Amino acid sequence: MALLKSDLDFMSAKRRRITSMISGTMLIIALLSLAINRFEFGLDFTSGTLIEVGYEQAVDPADVRQQLVNSGYEEAVVVTFGSDRDLLVRLPVEAGEDDLAAASAASTLGVEVLEALRSASDQNIEMRRSEYVGPKVGAELAEKGALALLVALGIVMMYVAMRFQYKFGVAAVLALMHDVIVVLGVISLFHLTFDLTVMAALLAVIGYSLNDTIVVFDRARENFRTMRTNDPEVVLNTTLNQVISRTFVTSLTTMLALFSMLIIGGESIRGFAIALIVGVGVGTYTSLNISCNFLMRLKIQKEDLAVPVKEGEEVDSMP
Repeated sequence: MALLKSDLDFMSAKRRRITSMISGTMLIIALLSLAINRFEFGLDFTSGTLIEVGYEQAVDPADVRQQLVNSGYEEAVVVTFGSDRDLLVRLPVEAGEDDLAAASAASTLGVEVLEALRSASDQNIEMRRSEYVGPKVGAELAEKGALALLVALGIVMMYVAMRFQYKFGVAAVLALMHDVIVVLGVISLFHLTFDLTVMAALLAVIGYSLNDTIVVFDRARENFRTMRTNDPEVVLNTTLNQVISRTFVTSLTTMLALFSMLIIGGESIRGFAIALIVGVGVGTYTSLNISCNFLMRLKIQKEDLAVPVKEGEEVDSMP
């Protein structure tokens, strides 16, 4: 039994124009932001030193950062890491500093930072780790991350094309690209740090959006085979009204978990939570308003989903 009763006209020409304009506007803003603002890459994709320290009691990252600024580390970034007693300090490489010199200095930099923090606090501070990320490693991570996104989209297209029909595969990939571009645009627009956690969030968005889209497409396939006398617009509109309850409830429960992560998860997963919140919201909108629009533009017909008749079997005479 559906929790939400819906009789919306999703596939009317007017609504399709409106949703297309909304999506087009979001894509234009996202692409402009990507072209103008670009990304603020974290140390995972650039270079610098990561220092993890542990305090006896909870401490405010802003206060710790001010202590480091007072000690001469003006570019330091301080975030919580796991709990409010564990902090992660990120220090970028100074401009003009040689890579080998930066790598050799990283071993002593952790000790210097620890001494600066101990001198500014009466707590016992423990060094957990200190490691250097070079530019070659960062470039390799960025390249592999982009490749992972492309491979994921390619696998999705092949799977949906084999499981359903090639028009469904193309529509699914276009919908996923729409979601990924919008999420990347939000990250760029609000100057969020792009690191490996955000990359993981993008891959999670692809999985979540695909799940929603597959639910819609699976119901659409069933309806195309049972509602044989109806036009594609009617079939797809019926499909969307049938799945809207499931889509809304799933997205709502997911959002509750993501907002909990954002509020109490700490600074280290803030970018991850924001990217997922935007991705789930856009993915829900896409599955209900955009994915079937792509099918209509690809001129989906009931013949595309007709079950092939095996040799020797009688052909179904139903229209």
